Amino acid sequence: MFGKRLRLARKRAGLSMRALANATSPKVTAQAISKYEAGKMLPSSAVLVGLGKTLDVSLDFLMSAQVEALDAVEFRKHSGASARDRARAEAVVMDSLERYLAIEHILGIETSIDWAEGRRYNSVANESEIDARADELRRVWDLGRDPIPSLCELLEDKGIKVVEADLPESINGLSCHVLRGGEIVAEAVVMSSRINVERKRFTLAHELAHRIIRSAGNLAINLEGAMNRFAGAFLIPGQRLREEVGADRRRITYYEIVRLKHTYGVSAAALLMRLGQVGVLSRSAVRRAFATFARSWRKSEPDPIRPGHGFAAFEKPRRFKRLVSRAVGEGLISPVRAAALLGQSLKSVERQISGPAIH
Repeated sequence: MFGKRLRLARKRAGLSMRALANATSPKVTAQAISKYEAGKMLPSSAVLVGLGKTLDVSLDFLMSAQVEALDAVEFRKHSGASARDRARAEAVVMDSLERYLAIEHILGIETSIDWAEGRRYNSVANESEIDARADELRRVWDLGRDPIPSLCELLEDKGIKVVEADLPESINGLSCHVLRGGEIVAEAVVMSSRINVERKRFTLAHELAHRIIRSAGNLAINLEGAMNRFAGAFLIPGQRLREEVGADRRRITYYEIVRLKHTYGVSAAALLMRLGQVGVLSRSAVRRAFATFARSWRKSEPDPIRPGHGFAAFEKPRRFKRLVSRAVGEGLISPVRAAALLGQSLKSVERQISGPAIH
């Protein structure tokens, strides 16, 4: 396990074995690094600490065995995402999930992974079936047709680990299974901390789709396109949208689009695409919009949701921090351990424990 973790952390840092050896104190050779990664040798405690500092990973990440590997990894990425970017993202996610499962273990909480076992589909045949799957999941989860206030909270309530992480710029998010002992012990959905709340919500819904729909049964359907379609349908139910703006429109005003994007917490581009998908606008009208007044919307969000306002105030994963705070309160871990798990300063954690100092 240590060898695999070391290799993953090194790949994340973009270092060769020789570069890692040269940067580590106390001194270690590239040959030793090779033996560590191959599982033929273990480092001394001093070298282990030095490797952790050089690679900017915790000793928990290097030595713990909560997460054996990530499986069924599905990336929401740009076309330019490199193998190195993907390796870095997996290392960041594995580190976050290691700490997540560690605090559950400390508290004696078992991870539930059967959140939607009866709602998984091997394939979808067409676009209307994708919408039907999204509508069905809303019914099963008793969500009605109203906008979802927090996808983070919803997914965490369903037993999915939600992680916000500092991913490479080319990757917006991913979904995966967590393996231990060769078995799936958790499922996770990850979003980049860099993106705005509109894209965070769409990314979460897109990665949820990967956990619901395994493949496209029709060769004419692009799988990533199907995931995007599911995300739009899950966030913006078609029947509700048609009732709000009318079933057949020749055009829609900028004011209406902005109002709707703030109502559902999605990007203006995603909202415009959804209007075409449900038949409110013709496909040609949507194409014209993206060629004219909406041509910049895929890169620059019009009238963005401001940080701390509206959906941005709620769209944060909170369960992990709650569990760490609970473990401190129950005396199961020290404030120092809590700070390490949360990646925060000890002073910040002590303030969260005792409140602001009284002068």
